[in-house]
Amino acid sequence: MAIQIVFETHCTTEDNEKGVATGWLPGRLSATGREQAVALGRRRRHDDLASVFTSDLGRARETVDIAFSGSPVPILHDWRLRECDYGELNGAPSAEVHGDRSVYLDRAYPSGESWDDATERVGRFLADLRPRWDGLRILVVGHVATRWGLERSISGSDLRDLATSEFAWQEGWEYTLG
Repeated sequence: MAIQIVFETHCTTEDNEKGVATGWLPGRLSATGREQAVALGRRRRHDDLASVFTSDLGRARETVDIAFSGSPVPILHDWRLRECDYGELNGAPSAEVHGDRSVYLDRAYPSGESWDDATERVGRFLADLRPRWDGLRILVVGHVATRWGLERSISGSDLRDLATSEFAWQEGWEYTLG
C-alpha cells in the first residue's frame, strides 16, 4: 500500500510581508495569512484526511489551528517539519538569508543547519509514517525545507535544483509515499 501525502505551506506571515526570513522563530500570520488559512480549511477539511501533521513553529500551528478549528481530524505537531534553522540569521532580511541558498546546501548557516540537514530531517519524519498511516491520506503543513524534504525523499529531486529554482506557491502538492 501507499500513503497519500498532501503538502501545504503555512500561510502568509507578518515576516513574509516585511521581507524577513523567520527560520526557527515562531512567526505570526498576517491578516492575509489568516484569510488564506480559512480558505485552506475549506479546501482540505473534507479531503478524506486521516490526520494533519504540522511543523511545531508558531506560523504553521496557527495556520492549522485556523484551518481545522472544530474539525475531528487529529492534528499532530512534529519538529522535524520545521524550516531550515538559519542560526544567527533567523529573523534577518530574506535577501540576506536567501541571496544564494546554494552556499548553505551542505554547509550550515552560522550556528544553524544546512539545507541538507533540514531536508534529511523531513526524510526521517517520512520513514516514521509507516505502518500507522499506510493506505491513508494525510496533510503535511510546513515550510520550504519541508517541501524540499518531500521532493528529495519521495520524488528524488536534486537539492541544488530545488535551491536554485524559483518558488511558485500553489494550492497544495500531492505525493505518494510507496
